[in-house]
Amino acid sequence: MSTATEPTAVTAPRAGRRAWFALAVLMLPVLLVSVDNTVLNFALPAISSALTPSGTQLLWIVDIYPLVLAGLLVSMGSLGDRIGRRRLLLIGSIGFGVVSVAAAFAPSAELLIAARAALGFFGAMLMPSTLSLLRNIFLDRDQRRFAIAVWASGFAAGSALGPIVGGIILEHFAWGAVFLLAVPVLLPLVVLAPFLIPESKDPNPGRIDVPSILLILLTMTPLVFSIKHLAEAGFDVLTVVSMIVGVVSGILFIRRQLRLEHPLLDLSLFRRASFSGAVVINLLSVTALVGGLFFVSQHLQLVLGLQPLDAGLVLLPGLIVMIIAGLVIVPISKRVRPGIVVPIALVVSAVGYASIAITGGDVSALGIGLAFVALGLGIGSAETVSNELVIASAPPEKAGAASGVSETAYELGAVLGTATLGTVLTASYRSSVVLPDGLTAAQQQAAGETLGGAANVAEQLPGDLAGALMDSARHAFDSGVGVAAWIGVGLIVAAMLVAAIGLRRVR
Repeated sequence: MSTATEPTAVTAPRAGRRAWFALAVLMLPVLLVSVDNTVLNFALPAISSALTPSGTQLLWIVDIYPLVLAGLLVSMGSLGDRIGRRRLLLIGSIGFGVVSVAAAFAPSAELLIAARAALGFFGAMLMPSTLSLLRNIFLDRDQRRFAIAVWASGFAAGSALGPIVGGIILEHFAWGAVFLLAVPVLLPLVVLAPFLIPESKDPNPGRIDVPSILLILLTMTPLVFSIKHLAEAGFDVLTVVSMIVGVVSGILFIRRQLRLEHPLLDLSLFRRASFSGAVVINLLSVTALVGGLFFVSQHLQLVLGLQPLDAGLVLLPGLIVMIIAGLVIVPISKRVRPGIVVPIALVVSAVGYASIAITGGDVSALGIGLAFVALGLGIGSAETVSNELVIASAPPEKAGAASGVSETAYELGAVLGTATLGTVLTASYRSSVVLPDGLTAAQQQAAGETLGGAANVAEQLPGDLAGALMDSARHAFDSGVGVAAWIGVGLIVAAMLVAAIGLRRVR
């Protein structure tokens, strides 16, 4: 196993003022993607009321974007290595802005899901480009470590801004307005990037291998679908077939990469403990974080009755702590090995998640706020260290592909967070909710699917009947929150073990 070493770090030239302006421009798409994720979680009750999606459709509205994104990130990272990372960033920015407008005015759940899929396609062009461009803008290791800390903190900053901005928007405008945020954010990027960001690409890229791209999609899509279907319908033929298709496609993808002279994904990167360990840590911690945001945002609004802005303010301290932790860990990580600092940080996150789990889901707004402070402190520190290890472990000409792998771990974690914790929550709700007599068939179906559906139906009922329905629905939802929170604890503990074992020899 190789360690994270970089011989050129000592003599590499230091970046000047233009590079830091370029970093500011590159933060715009990072902020946008993280704001979009948080805003969407807080917009789910409004979407449920306006479009009346089924429980499965509601999950797909959340899942389809990171699913498409995760399936294409490595491919788009490699494409950026070939055609130019700045060029790909600009194409993705324009496409993302146009489709965001279409998503804002989607008239049905089906069309919103389709628009979210298109956003995933263009979003896959944005994220690997930003991280790989940093690798080539900041050649000095210390400067790059700080730049990546700022980049990683950008996700937390976007998440912190998302609840506040989203809460204000949702209190004054329709839910579609949250998608229109992309236009004013991406416009400065399109204008300034050609002047501030230097183009970079692999000097010997090889051809684009279309079969490899298709095999990645055929690996990830069926595997995530099988997890969702297993939680909803149990272990049936469709679950088995989906798993088999995903596993077989994954094996074929790996075999193809080993045979190609210029593979889409250089599998030799995974022989480095610093690279493979960091990727797995990203995957597990993001799965826990995004899954937690999925159920906590609904608990705050639909169980505790908070307005979107107030619910965002509850999570704000934890998200601010995540930003601060990502920056403070930079000087610490220069002196303490990753195999020590990352597990210690994740212990704090595990304690925060466990504080929600032990309540069985019956947790106050203050309890959630404190839990997310602990969660943000640990994950914010761990993500900065792991992302820097991913980039430092890869040669400069493969920065796009390496960034794509890192981003794939992020987005696959987002998919799995919603797919596993979200579907466990949905299954628990469906099995626990008791519907009172007097509901129509349509009302029974809506109220039996999701907590948001029950809240929508309750608005149509007289007081006593509405109260009985919501009491049962809230109790059923919170019983699932307790189970999902324990799964989140397990994911963070698994990330701790990977860090302690896999990174123990990394400098």
